Amino acid sequence: MDAAVSPRPTAAIAWVALGVVYVLWGSTYLGNRLIIADVPPLFAGGARFLVGGSLLGLVVLAVAGRTAFRMTWQQLGTTALSGLLLPAWGNGLVTIAQQKVASGLAALLIAAVPLYIVVLRALTGDRPRPATLVGVGVGVTGLAILVLTGSSGASGGVHGSAWWGPWLVLLAGLGWATGTFATTRLPVPANPFALAAVQMFIGGAILMSVSQAAGERFDVGSVSAVAWWAWAYMAVVVSLAAFGAYAFALASLPVSTVATYAYVNPVIAVLLGVVVANERFSAPQLLGGAVVLVAVVLVIAAERPRKRRGELAASGA
Repeated sequence: MDAAVSPRPTAAIAWVALGVVYVLWGSTYLGNRLIIADVPPLFAGGARFLVGGSLLGLVVLAVAGRTAFRMTWQQLGTTALSGLLLPAWGNGLVTIAQQKVASGLAALLIAAVPLYIVVLRALTGDRPRPATLVGVGVGVTGLAILVLTGSSGASGGVHGSAWWGPWLVLLAGLGWATGTFATTRLPVPANPFALAAVQMFIGGAILMSVSQAAGERFDVGSVSAVAWWAWAYMAVVVSLAAFGAYAFALASLPVSTVATYAYVNPVIAVLLGVVVANERFSAPQLLGGAVVLVAVVLVIAAERPRKRRGELAASGA
C-alpha cells in the first residue's frame, strides 16, 4: 500500500500522543494535591470520576452509539470490579494519602504497579524471566527506602506527615495493579472507551457513597479558585484527553514503548511538585525513587518480547 494513503497514523503524531500521556498523567498527583487542600478527598475523587465518566460516556454515545455499551453479564462484572479496584480503591486511597504524602513521593511509590503485576502473574502460574525477578528485587529495595524515609523527608505544603501515608499509597498501587491485571484476564467490553467510561462512573459512585458514609462535608464557599480549576482539569482534561491520547498511542506504537509512561510520569510529578508546590526531597528519598524507576525500566525491558497488550500498562491516577 502507498505510504501516502496508509491508514496507519504517523509515528510523529503517535509520539505527540504519548507525550500528552506523559504530561497529563504525570500532573494528576499535583492536581490531587491542589484539590484536597479545600475539598474532602473522597468527595473530590468521586465527583471527578462521575463527571469524567459521564463526559466520556456521552462522547462514546455520540461517536459509536448505544451499541458500544452492550455487555454480557461477565463483561459487566469485570467492568464493575475494575471500577472498584482502579478509580475507587487505587485513586481513592492515593488521594487520601496525599494529605500526608508529597505528590512527587506518591508518584514514585505508584511507579511500583508494574512490579506488583509481575508478582500477580507469578501467583497465577506464569513464570517471569530471571531478569524480571531481578527487576522486582531492585524495586523492592527502592520501595523500602521510600517507605522508611517517606514520612519524614518530603515537605512543601503537605499538612504534616504520618507513617501510614506511604503504606497507603502502596496499598493503592496494589489495587490498581490487581484491577489492571484482571482486565487482561477476564472478559471485557469490545469498546475500550465504553469500558473506561463505565469504570470511572462506577468508581465515582463508590467514592461518593464512602464519602457520605464517612461524614465528609463539602463547603462550596471554602473552595479556592485554584482548587476549582484543578478539579475541572482533572475531571475533564485528564479524563478525556489523557485516555484518548493513551488509546491512540497504544494503537500506533509498540506496547513496550507506551509502557514507558510508568517511569516517565513519576519524573514529571516530582518536577511539578518541586517547581509548582515547592516540595523538597531528602537524599535517601531521591535515591529510593531512582532505584524504583530503574527497577521499572528493567522489568519493562525484560518483558518486552512476550508481554501481552496491557499487562504492564496501567491507567494514570
